[in-house]
Amino acid sequence: MTADRPADLRELVAARTWFHTIDLGDGILTPGQKDTPTEVAHLRLPPDLSGKTVLDIGAYDGFYSFETERRGAKRVLAADHLAWNWPGSFARGNFELAHRVLGSSVEMAELTVEELSPETVGGTFDVVLFLGVLYHAPDPLGYLSRVRSVTAEVAIIETVVDMLDVSVPAAAFYQGESMNGDASNHFGPNPAAVKGMLLDVGFSRVEAFEPWTVSKDYGIQTGIQTGIQTGASTAGRGSFRDRVARRLRPARSGRAVFHAYV
Repeated sequence: MTADRPADLRELVAARTWFHTIDLGDGILTPGQKDTPTEVAHLRLPPDLSGKTVLDIGAYDGFYSFETERRGAKRVLAADHLAWNWPGSFARGNFELAHRVLGSSVEMAELTVEELSPETVGGTFDVVLFLGVLYHAPDPLGYLSRVRSVTAEVAIIETVVDMLDVSVPAAAFYQGESMNGDASNHFGPNPAAVKGMLLDVGFSRVEAFEPWTVSKDYGIQTGIQTGIQTGASTAGRGSFRDRVARRLRPARSGRAVFHAYV
């Protein structure tokens, strides 16, 4: 089935599960679990990427690949493996559908993070996006080393952060499916750990931005209050005083963005 008419496209979009919210034109928005048009503000992407090259690692449905192209990037390479091959996932098909509808020139490369190198992606890129990937890394330093190897100017990292109540570099380990029922989640580093790792793999300067929280369905929360839940929920347990104390306690986890400069 083709999507030459808006009605056809709406039918195709509605038949799929989407992670990103992408504007396909004609008033058609993909019904993403993630409110990407709102989330993008947290990343602090340069508004004008004219003449820049961009590598989007973990591209999923492709919102950020297409967004950087829209901002003028001269070359965008979208790389993914996990989401594009996840059983039952529509991610690769979603990317290809959006790519066709938008008339995009974004390139695709099916690569794992472990396979990333200047040789496999065709050199280094001015801007490297590493969004929502780090906490899936069984080897965080190894993954960030791969990111550094393909970065010419700046890498933008967005990740789960945990142990926000610990001032020294530290990371939470998520055993099995204890993090949101997903065994592909491994570590939740705190901001100090992320910054330290980025410096250790060779970035010269790291800018860390204030963490935020997201709701269970990936909607962005205002302010940082209650952190990401791991394991069984404790909501409603204990005395009223205990529950109030937990709510007033500084958040333990959330999400955060880092800009790492070569």
